[in-house]
This record gives sequence, structure tokens and C-alpha cells, in this order.
Amino acid sequence: MNDFFDNETFTKVDFTLTKINKGEYDSCTFENCNFENVHASNIEFLECEFINCNFSNTVVNHTFFKDCTFENCKMVGVKFNECNNFLLEMSFHNCQLNLSSFYQLKIPTTKFISCNLQEVDFVEADLSRGLFKDCDLKGAIFDQTNLEKADLTTATNFAIDPENNSIKKAKFSNENIVGLLYKYDIVVE
Repeated sequence: MNDFFDNETFTKVDFTLTKINKGEYDSCTFENCNFENVHASNIEFLECEFINCNFSNTVVNHTFFKDCTFENCKMVGVKFNECNNFLLEMSFHNCQLNLSSFYQLKIPTTKFISCNLQEVDFVEADLSRGLFKDCDLKGAIFDQTNLEKADLTTATNFAIDPENNSIKKAKFSNENIVGLLYKYDIVVE
């Protein structure tokens, strides 16, 4: 039988030393917790907040994230594409997401605010109506990605091929439009 946690706060818990209980966490807050390299598979997080947590290389096979927010979290190398994608909804603020994967995920309207998204895999993902505010997308991979109506006006260092991605009505700025022209090897001044 799985455990049920409702509206609880977990502070400074090192889940590398204390095993995380399988079960459902509803409206819980995790603050300054360490999940690094932890197997957090088959756990349900519903309307949870993660603040100042380390999620680097955490295994999230079939993990359920519904309406979860991550703030100031280190999440390097997380394979979000292995999560349970039913009602998957997350937002990220000031997070390090380098080398993570969102491969083939349907996560429209996702907000990435002031995040480092270097070398993230967005291949075949649905990021329509998403927000990439003040995000560094250096080396991020976009291929057959749906970015329709997404806002990338303040995103930097991206390389998005308009011929291989859906960018209809996506927003870019004069400063970053060069990220759509990289493959033509032209100089924009």
C-alpha cells in the first residue's frame, strides 16, 4: 500500500540517505531537499512546490507531476520524458536544467523563467504557448518541436530551424531573431 501525504512540508531532507516513500504527495512543499541520483519512480506529486532542491540525475520513471512548480532547483540530466505524461504540468523558475530531456512530451503552456536550458532535448516536444523568459538555450535541441505561439522574446543562444519546427505565431525579438537564421551562415549586424 502506498502512503498519502497531504499539505506537508519537507525541509532539508536528504533523500539520498532517507528513502523517499512511494505514494501520493498532494499540495506538499519540498524545501532544500536533496533528490540527487534518487529513484523517485512511480510517485505522484500533485500541486507540489519544490524550492532550492537538488534533482540532478533523479530517476523519474512513471512519476506523476501535476501542477508542480520548481523554484531555484538544480535539475541537471533529468529525463522528464520518462515521467507519466497524463495531466503532466510543471513550471520552472530560476532552475538549472542543463542536459535534461523533454523528448516527445506534450507540455503546452509550460513556463521556463530565468532558467539555464543548455543542451536540453526538446525533440518532438509540444511547447506551444510556452514561455521562455530570460532563458539560456545554448545547444538546446529543437527538431520537429511545436513552438506555436510560444514566447521566446527574451530567450538567448537558441538555434531553431523554422523548416523543421512549428513556429507559427511564436514571438521573437529583433535581438534574438538570428537564432532562426543560424543554418544559413549569414552575418546579421
